[in-house]
Amino acid sequence: MPTYNDDVDWDRWPVADYLEENYRALHPSDAAVIAHHSAFYRRLPPGSIERSVEFGAGPNLYPLILASGVSRRVDAVETGAGNVAYLERQLTVRPDESWLPFHELCRRLNPAVPDTLAGALAPVEVVRGDVRSLPPGTYGLASMHFVAEGATEDVGEFAEFCRAFARCVVPGGFLVAAFMENMPTYRIGSASHWPGCPVDPRTVEEVFAPLTEELEVTRIDSDPTLPDYGDSGMVLLTAVTASGS
Repeated sequence: MPTYNDDVDWDRWPVADYLEENYRALHPSDAAVIAHHSAFYRRLPPGSIERSVEFGAGPNLYPLILASGVSRRVDAVETGAGNVAYLERQLTVRPDESWLPFHELCRRLNPAVPDTLAGALAPVEVVRGDVRSLPPGTYGLASMHFVAEGATEDVGEFAEFCRAFARCVVPGGFLVAAFMENMPTYRIGSASHWPGCPVDPRTVEEVFAPLTEELEVTRIDSDPTLPDYGDSGMVLLTAVTASGS
């Protein structure tokens, strides 16, 4: 039987291990994601989005930094207690210095990003909650990184997460996303075990095509500088939500 999202205790997400394995250095794959997304964000006027959302924020700050170039407010919506505590600490105390190279790259690729890391995080509000419960048409832009395919082992539930992601944006709003490609069930740290739903560009296109216009899906190869989680790379998406979604 597959593991579904509600089968998992997300309060136990191993924040420290996840950061250590993935974000204490700027890896080539994340640099590629930042470059891809920055090209999309540069097409939007600075500060033109009244309110955007990071859909299942986790402890990853670079999507929040990217969104700061176009957003007057960024809601970081997250359900796990450890992730929420980490995000709040980054905002209210000070962000970890390991995020500085991420900010530097984001700003170099999009000068609309505020010139300090603290300034880039200033529009962020941490919201604890289930992303599936976000009201339809709330945001002008939604961003999602490694969430839908890492929340379940069931492709139907993966699609439900993607539909909730698109639905929370106004018709004609913007979507920016990254997915792990062919991600199996995986391990973080020495013991923890987490669900994965293997998806590829075709899966992503099939889910989002009915929901969007101007859909662009591409991929990058796996990154040998990261732990081997069993994935084959990343799938990247930008789109505009359809007028009827």
